[in-house]
Amino acid sequence: MTKNQAKAHWEGPLLSGVGTVEMATSGIATFPIGWAARAEHVDGATNPEELIAAAHATCYSMALSNGLAGNGTPPETIDTTVEVGFDPRSGLTGSHITVVAVVPDIDADQFAKFAQDAKDNCPVSKALAGIPITLDATLKI
Repeated sequence: MTKNQAKAHWEGPLLSGVGTVEMATSGIATFPIGWAARAEHVDGATNPEELIAAAHATCYSMALSNGLAGNGTPPETIDTTVEVGFDPRSGLTGSHITVVAVVPDIDADQFAKFAQDAKDNCPVSKALAGIPITLDATLKI
């Protein structure tokens, strides 16, 4: 079992405060954070929902790649975009996955099954089970 760590530092009240979040396990990045980035999409800062979207896109792509490779039809490319909705009153509202992949020797119906399986079973999807998760999957030929 592996464990990963991120560290956040926050100063001040919610609406005017600022902080940073560090990818502590890898040490590869530290990002500025703040309420404005969450409510108004300010350039140069991130927010929890964007980080969740990044995690979901990464996990989903890996799960889909693994499923396709296990079928003997490894992908050439997988491009995944995830949009996570947030409402300040109710929290996360959903996660929408859009994937476009180039996969030789597979038809659209087979691809759709692998895409759905990855949506249902990647670990981040399972962690987000309390919100709706939707999928648009396209096999690019």
